[in-house]
Amino acid sequence: MSFRIAGVYLEACNCDAICPCRRIDGVAGGRSTHGVCFGALSWRVDEGEADGVDLGGSGAVMTYSYDDDVAGSPWTLVLHVDGPDELAEILLGRRGGTHVETLPWVRKPTVSIELRSARIAFGDGEARVGNMVRLRATTPFETASTVSCIVPGHDRPGIELVNDEVTVADGAFDFELHGTCAFTRAFDYSG
Repeated sequence: MSFRIAGVYLEACNCDAICPCRRIDGVAGGRSTHGVCFGALSWRVDEGEADGVDLGGSGAVMTYSYDDDVAGSPWTLVLHVDGPDELAEILLGRRGGTHVETLPWVRKPTVSIELRSARIAFGDGEARVGNMVRLRATTPFETASTVSCIVPGHDRPGIELVNDEVTVADGAFDFELHGTCAFTRAFDYSG
C-alpha cells in the first residue's frame, strides 16, 4: 500500500493570525484562539499515485471543528474528495505514512467523519466545492517571523495569510469567516 501525493495546501480557520497552532520561528504554538476551532483545509494534488492509481489532478477539501476544552480535542469533519477513493484513505490516515500519522485528525479522537464525493475547483488562493464550501485567501499576513504548519509539515516554512472569505454550508457545518488566519504551502506526503 504505497502512495505519494504532492501539490498545494491551503487552509483557513476562525483563529486570529498568526494561528496559534503554527510554529513561529521554530517555537511550537498552543491552543486555538477561541478554544473551539473550525475552518476548511484543502489539498490540490498536482502529482501522485497510490498502488498504481493515478492521483494527479485530484483534490480534497475538509471542513472541521474541534474543542480544545474537550478531552483529547476530538475532531468532527467532512471530507469532500474529487478523485479516487485512495485520496480519502490517505488523508484520513488509513494508509499510514510517517507524516500523515502526525496530522491532528489522524492522531486525535474523531467524533464524526462524513466522506463525500464532490467536484472541487481550485484557483490561485482558492478552493471551492460547488455552493457548499468556498475558501479564498490571498492576502499575506505581515510578519518577519518564519511560520510553519503541521499539515504540510514543519520542514519548510509557508505563508501566513489573512483569509478573504470562507463560506461553509455543507450540512454538518454552517459558518462564514472573514479576516481570520489562513496558510498556504506546498505539501508532499508519502507512505
